[in-house]
Amino acid sequence: MRVRKIAVVAASIAALGATSAAATAATPAVKPAPATQAATRQFEGTVLSVNRSARTFRLRDAQRGTATIKVTSSTRFQRVGGFAGLRAGMTRVEANVRRSNGAWVATFVERSGGGGRHSGGSDD
Repeated sequence: MRVRKIAVVAASIAALGATSAAATAATPAVKPAPATQAATRQFEGTVLSVNRSARTFRLRDAQRGTATIKVTSSTRFQRVGGFAGLRAGMTRVEANVRRSNGAWVATFVERSGGGGRHSGGSDD
């Protein structure tokens, strides 16, 4: 009797394992996000150099290091004067970038404010 119970339990376990394996095989694999939905990152720092012919500039960020950033016709600029306004040595430059074909491509470039008081008033 005891051998029969063990055989029934073993058969049940084997059947359960077969159904879970089939269920796992039927589950579709998760697809990675397309490259067009690449995460956006932000670099902020000092412009080290500008390559006008390649339409790139190098930006040194204190936390992320130095990055070469490409500018396209869809890149928007604010308080910089466009790509022509970028100069080596320019500080407080922020660039929102995304990864495209192995390169950092700027979506938005701006000169950040000083972060000080802008109201001109006193908090006394």
